Amino acid sequence: MADKKEQRQRRARQTRVRIAQQGVARLAVHRSNAHIYANLISDDGARVLASASTLEKDVRGELANGGNVAAAALIGRRIAEKAKAAGIERVAFDRSGFAYHGRVKALAEAAREAGLQF
Repeated sequence: MADKKEQRQRRARQTRVRIAQQGVARLAVHRSNAHIYANLISDDGARVLASASTLEKDVRGELANGGNVAAAALIGRRIAEKAKAAGIERVAFDRSGFAYHGRVKALAEAAREAGLQF
């Protein structure tokens, strides 16, 4: 029987196969109990074009807790700004097998409001 982590990784692999066929950069999200991370990865998967996380020094000054919805929304806005600075408008959202709920959803909606299209 597969454990919870293996099930999430299987869902993530299936999603990444579909994203690779689209040929656009992907916005990959990872969450832990204490932090949330967002990486903008090139369409060929070879390079990280931009990244944002609650571990960044200037973000840590703004937030009391990196593991909540408010922190996720801030990271969503930051990754959208960095994507625009890199000249990227359209991305595919890669939730890494996590449910589209709570922090993952907050990050996605904040990135959309800041101008990213997925």
